[in-house]
Amino acid sequence: MKVLLTGGAGYIGSHTAVELMTSGYDVVIADNLSNSCKEAISRIEELGGNKVSFYDIDVCCKMEMEKLFSEQDIGACIHFAGLKSVPESTSMPLSYYRNNLDATLTLLETMQEFGVKKLVFSSSATVYGVPKSVPVNEDADTWCTNPYGWTKYMSEQIMRDAAKADESLSIILLRYFNPIGAHESGRIGEDPQGKPNNLMPYISQVAVGRRDKLYVYGDDYATPDGTGVRDYIHVVDLAKGHIAALEYAEKNPGCIAVNLGTGLGYSVLDIVKTFERANDIRVPYEIAPRRPGDVDTLYSDPSRAEKLLGWKAEKNLEDMCRDTWNWQKHNPKGYRE
Repeated sequence: MKVLLTGGAGYIGSHTAVELMTSGYDVVIADNLSNSCKEAISRIEELGGNKVSFYDIDVCCKMEMEKLFSEQDIGACIHFAGLKSVPESTSMPLSYYRNNLDATLTLLETMQEFGVKKLVFSSSATVYGVPKSVPVNEDADTWCTNPYGWTKYMSEQIMRDAAKADESLSIILLRYFNPIGAHESGRIGEDPQGKPNNLMPYISQVAVGRRDKLYVYGDDYATPDGTGVRDYIHVVDLAKGHIAALEYAEKNPGCIAVNLGTGLGYSVLDIVKTFERANDIRVPYEIAPRRPGDVDTLYSDPSRAEKLLGWKAEKNLEDMCRDTWNWQKHNPKGYRE
């Protein structure tokens, strides 16, 4: 079966593409490379042992998406494409709403036109906003603290409504927690353009000498060490979760949300210390003011994923830190060597 990955050249998309290929799927990628690099496609092919059908297009453009679907016999879609920075979304809300919602609507309209019925959506734990309690399960209240989260929340609602209108649709809303790590080969990993917005690539860029120090945003949260606590998941575990979701979607129509996390919460300083210990390298840091939209503590109850999808995270925090450094030390400037 051919699986279309929108945004498939990005961090999570590239790892998922490799896992799909090694599981016997044919992969088609649509990506405008706005936050990724074409070199990732070559490395996906290297690790996956097969060719990728790559389209350098904007998923928001209906005409380009229709051309892709007319040329490829798409059996299912995994929708990664979208802008993804929480702090950036607070300063550029209109860009986030326009891009992320247009991409979702265009994909769903094109799927409908070509009779494609299976979709796995890259959602986010940001839809839980400030949780009343942790761990958070899928029945918790949903409410967002930033425009990025709202675009995921609204996309989920659009997909639920589409599934109600067409009972043959099968849509899995995967609510990610915090993906970090890299492929164990060191050939693909997280390579943000410009200043990283996420913790782990910032740590690894400091470690490799690209940045002087890490800025820890806030040390006055209601957590054991004052820094924010999150559920960090290895990107390869996350990628395998998409395979499990796709297999579930093939047999079960309807729309359902599923958390992908480890069920464990680690603080920012926990990550820094584990990275230093696992890789025997120092990461200097400085405390900075809080960022808008961040919450104190958020980690998952991943039991639904195990029950419905037969999936659970296997890699631990040291694996995540070692694999991140293996990627960064062999690719000091990412894909842009």
